[in-house]
Amino acid sequence: MADAYTDARMAFAAWRERFPTDPYRADQHLDLANRRYLPEDRLDEVRADASAFGEIVSGELGTLVASYAEHPPLLQAYDGLGNRTEEVRFDPAYHEAGSLVWASGLVRDSIHAGGSFEQATKFYLASLEGELGHLCAVTCTTGMVRVLRRSGSDGVKERWLPALAEVDYSRATRGAQFLTEIQGGSDVGAIATEAVALGDGSFRVTGEKWFCSVADAGAFLVLARPEGAGPGTAGLGCFLIPRLVGGAPNGFSIRRLKNKLGTTSMASGEIDFDNALAFPVGEIDAGFKIMVTGMLNTSRWLNAVGTVGIMRRAYLDASGYATFREAFGRRIADFPLVRRQLAMIKAAWLAGLHSTWELTALDEMVDLAAMGAAPIDDDSAGFHRYLVNANKLVCSLAATEAVREAIEILGGNGAIETFSILPRLLRDSVVFEQWEGTHNVLTAQVLRDLDRLDLTGTVLDRSLSLLKGIADPDLAETAARATVAVEELGAAIRVCLDDPAHGSLHFREHLEGLVRAHQVALLLDAAAAEHGAEVDELAAAAALLTGRHLDRGYRPEHDPNFLPLIDQLLGNDLE
Repeated sequence: MADAYTDARMAFAAWRERFPTDPYRADQHLDLANRRYLPEDRLDEVRADASAFGEIVSGELGTLVASYAEHPPLLQAYDGLGNRTEEVRFDPAYHEAGSLVWASGLVRDSIHAGGSFEQATKFYLASLEGELGHLCAVTCTTGMVRVLRRSGSDGVKERWLPALAEVDYSRATRGAQFLTEIQGGSDVGAIATEAVALGDGSFRVTGEKWFCSVADAGAFLVLARPEGAGPGTAGLGCFLIPRLVGGAPNGFSIRRLKNKLGTTSMASGEIDFDNALAFPVGEIDAGFKIMVTGMLNTSRWLNAVGTVGIMRRAYLDASGYATFREAFGRRIADFPLVRRQLAMIKAAWLAGLHSTWELTALDEMVDLAAMGAAPIDDDSAGFHRYLVNANKLVCSLAATEAVREAIEILGGNGAIETFSILPRLLRDSVVFEQWEGTHNVLTAQVLRDLDRLDLTGTVLDRSLSLLKGIADPDLAETAARATVAVEELGAAIRVCLDDPAHGSLHFREHLEGLVRAHQVALLLDAAAAEHGAEVDELAAAAALLTGRHLDRGYRPEHDPNFLPLIDQLLGNDLE
């Protein structure tokens, strides 16, 4: 009996040791995605930086995150002498982890346009450990850097950009964005925070912000309504508010920190501003546009990158566990239902990876264009406007499902906090779903954009051109099935646009299908263009996703290729 216990514990130990020490080099699909977009010299640099950082993620960073994950930040509003400090205190390991993240250059890569793939690759690798308590700050700081270098005055840029892009965590300024108010939530036009001009170019801001993540940040981007401005989003200005002025809190106080479901080691709070000194960013009546294009679109892009990283980790942990865990006299990796679950997790991860890396290419194009470095054509700009919202919706939903499936593969062990990272990833993934727009808000935004900007043709043509360009006979059947689905979705979307009441109720399911179809198109396009073992896996993922999400009436039990596709997608992963 003792031998049986020992063998089981040895199997668990072997599973944990299976996790790659260099998660970039172990992730051939991530390298393939980078290879499709980057020239060789830049690819070599990305590989070197990613391997170095990946080893840190799988080693020291992962250990640190596990040590402070259950120790949420604490608010210390006053010091020992009764002076208001509004200090947020963290476990010391939290700052050690932050030093590793910032030293990687993850934030520094945002100081100039043209570094989106460098950021996405490192953000993805960091997300193998979930949100860390730092990736929201990375995202908000990146967004703030973009807002300032695109729209900030020379004085604001000179004062803040070097500190925001600093790689030394102890000296770096972290940024935050505070939009949400208790009466508005996602209804940004309901913002009531007021800004009063002082006559010297600066303002005083007064109001209450309800959901303020990175409450410990050194600088805040805030939307407020200048005196005399009209209602709605058109009347909002964008302001930078320093945390401290003269070493003391700048007219702000933290009511309390939020006790959240996930991302618990990152400080989110409720913050009041009372005549806080603020500096306008860009034209005073363009605040909402500045915030959306610079900050929110950046957050939605990196949110998707993070959810794809979470899916990758879910697959690594579940497939590794299934390889070593035995039940009823055989490895659980040999049970058909387990193999089916693993294949669906992998398919979702690969689909999200390819759609998000296409978004990363578009993000870089948009950022370069915003800085006047390179023009962007109207179709690409329009497709970015669509994909940054639609991709975030689908990838965040897929991540939560992937982690939940991975937990089931671990059985009861999957629910144990000390056994694996999966319970924490599940909580983080649910928060990722709400981050920068709920699914319904994003759906409504996409529907408005398709109508107002006449993007339907652009969106459909992107998928159809890829699918109709597939000449490989081994891929053509899947491409044909996906083509039919896109054409049917196009007709359904036009009905939604013609009948707003119908669209408000039914568009979401069509939107999710449209993103899935585009993911299939990207997978097939990559399979047709690349070589190596990954090609068969991409083709299998595309076929399985087509059956699950696109084919009307598809029944896997009637598909003789269903089991072979699962085996093809899993490849050698379970050996």
